[in-house]
Amino acid sequence: MAITGRTPLLLALGLVAVLVRPEPSTVWLWLAVVGALVLLDVALAPSPRTLRLERDRPGRVRLGEAGETRVRLTAGPRRVRLLVRDGWQPSAGAGQDRHRVRLGPHESTVLTTTLRPTRRGDRRAVGLTVRSAGPLGLAARQRTATLAGSVRALPAFGSRRHLPSRLARLRDLDGRSAVRVRGQGTEFDSLREYVRGDDVRSIDWRASARNRSVVVRTWQPERDRRVVLVLDTSRTSAARVGDVPRLDAAMDAALLLGALAGRAGDRVDLVAGDRRVRARTRAGGTAVVGALSEAMADLEPVLAEADWSGLASAVQALGRHRALVVLLTPLEPAAVEESLLPVLPALTAHHRVLLASVRDPELAALRTRRDDAAAVYGAAAAEQTLARRAATASLLERLGVDVLDADADHLAPALADRYLALKAAGRL
Repeated sequence: MAITGRTPLLLALGLVAVLVRPEPSTVWLWLAVVGALVLLDVALAPSPRTLRLERDRPGRVRLGEAGETRVRLTAGPRRVRLLVRDGWQPSAGAGQDRHRVRLGPHESTVLTTTLRPTRRGDRRAVGLTVRSAGPLGLAARQRTATLAGSVRALPAFGSRRHLPSRLARLRDLDGRSAVRVRGQGTEFDSLREYVRGDDVRSIDWRASARNRSVVVRTWQPERDRRVVLVLDTSRTSAARVGDVPRLDAAMDAALLLGALAGRAGDRVDLVAGDRRVRARTRAGGTAVVGALSEAMADLEPVLAEADWSGLASAVQALGRHRALVVLLTPLEPAAVEESLLPVLPALTAHHRVLLASVRDPELAALRTRRDDAAAVYGAAAAEQTLARRAATASLLERLGVDVLDADADHLAPALADRYLALKAAGRL
């Protein structure tokens, strides 16, 4: 049972009766009348148990985007006035979850609640509360039904805006654009007649001997290559850079690279973990983004060091064919030197290795401050940190690892550009 705002107002009206007849019995009599009216109103209110409730499947929604969940409510044999609250976990971001409904006998309606999740993973409904008001509007019957429902929040894909421009460059490399250009790849494409300006090294002398004109070979970038994304979910990925954790920025970069590689005809594998492998998936073609998003939806940073020997073993278990292995991990000197460096020779011996790190722009801003003594000490600490990161990057490059260190907003497009450059040079 629940009372409405009319009940306190009705009790307040009893002050008039007390002023007319200032006796204790007047107070008790008025309380008895109000109590009787409330009980009568509750007895006459339609029972919420006569309602039929059905929820659809909200499906999936990306962080930063809005989704909807719908509940179909069908009344029983009586006219009802309802206040309905569709309760969800706070991280589901349910907005306008309270609905006022008036239904005639056996009528139905659909209640829509907007969901804007703030965390990845499955966000669940906690109950649908229905309050059925009585004819006097003084009280209502209330019931909370367990109406199962969940929405799966996928990682944000803010770098999607960079995909069209990178796909246009990919079409240029593949020779599928409106203006055909000679590709820089290593796979043979076709033969055509020589035109002024062609590289003489591409002349096919055997084919030219069978024709009356000089014939040259054209090439296209490699296809059906492998791209392995290794996502670090250890403690270093939990740090926030700007407004987002490093892990979220790394996921965004992985989605853009996966989408681009899938369109290029390459196979994409994902290995994510810290002390143990947390996710593993394989995809190709246009389904790459969906598969990667599903695999990364439940990932959260773990307050433990990364076991790079285990992650490297997981990469090697995918096959010994040459691949582009992208390590999405922070360029933290201590973590890299202690756990990552010992396993790099085994990876670089068979694969092309690229380390992509999210850089904190605050370090660059901090080292320029000279306002007071504290700022000078902070600038010195920032300078030392940047010097150690540069030394670590130089060490990795001497071991044959490409290093890409960029802030969260520029890491995804920079990683896509590096992939296109490697593909154009035939180095995948």
